[in-house]
Amino acid sequence: MSAGTRKAVWVVAEQQDGALAEVGLELLNRAGLLAGKLEGETCAVVAGHHIGTLAAPLIAHGAETVFVIDDERLANYTTLPYATVIAGLAKERRPEIVIFGATLLGRDLAPRVASILRCGLTADCTDLQIGDYTDPRTGKEYPDLLYQIRPAFGGSIIATIISPDHRPQMATVREGVFPMPEADESRTGEVVEVHPALTQDEMIAKVVDRVRAEKKVDLKRAQIIVSGGAGVGSAENFKLIRELADTLGGQVGASRAAVDGGFIDHDHQVGQTGTTVRPKLYIACGISGQVQHRAGMQESGTIVAVNNDPEAPIFSIAHYGIVGDLNDVIPKLIDAYKSKE
Repeated sequence: MSAGTRKAVWVVAEQQDGALAEVGLELLNRAGLLAGKLEGETCAVVAGHHIGTLAAPLIAHGAETVFVIDDERLANYTTLPYATVIAGLAKERRPEIVIFGATLLGRDLAPRVASILRCGLTADCTDLQIGDYTDPRTGKEYPDLLYQIRPAFGGSIIATIISPDHRPQMATVREGVFPMPEADESRTGEVVEVHPALTQDEMIAKVVDRVRAEKKVDLKRAQIIVSGGAGVGSAENFKLIRELADTLGGQVGASRAAVDGGFIDHDHQVGQTGTTVRPKLYIACGISGQVQHRAGMQESGTIVAVNNDPEAPIFSIAHYGIVGDLNDVIPKLIDAYKSKE
């Protein structure tokens, strides 16, 4: 059965220079669960030029149908042509749900697509579920809606947002929120080649040059992360965090307070406005543990907290807590590990 005759959940998969962004593969995980609830179909949409080979990994990670929008005018990402072709395809195929990664590209593209389609959009979701809703004013029942779940009011509450009357239901989802599904190379799926009808009106912007800065750290893949917060005190003192991370063979993370304080750059930030991580071991040093930070690391395998405040919120989710000055505790942890080696 084709994607046009069943309720379809679409993932807009990002690619750059012919390489898929991991967030698209992560979203296929949850898209499959949502489609299962709807008895529908999991689809991926990828746009660019010379990208036909990207259909196979998308199918291997869970897509049943892949729409490949291949055109030389889409070789470099610009907002208007990408939004035009994706919105046009959505008008034709009428998906039930469309989800994007909450990346720089996704945050630029999704609102424009939603505007063209005249539908709602919830940004920076941390969960997506299917559920029912009854309007308390009219008593009208809406079955099988997309629950778009995200922190609100600075992370003090978790809001569940719905779009009962307009389709598609759209959301952007933060990177790392959902685990990446295992690739199954034996999976088969349908590949639909889409030939966009772009005009000169959509090509008003031209990419003259591209400058890419590679991230200095890959926190999503790290199995051990040692993070520092405002309690570290200074950029100079962050060398303790780096030394412990190096000793354990891990990566350096940070809270937003540490980044805002200039102790370390944003690539290392963990939390609601940083990276969501799931390492086997997460050591939080001098981090109070506000909800914004906990949202990005609370699913870590083992959490160790070092803080001189016994009432710090971080201890509420830590598996092991050490109350003390990190300037005393961290050198002892390093010595203990090295002596055991």
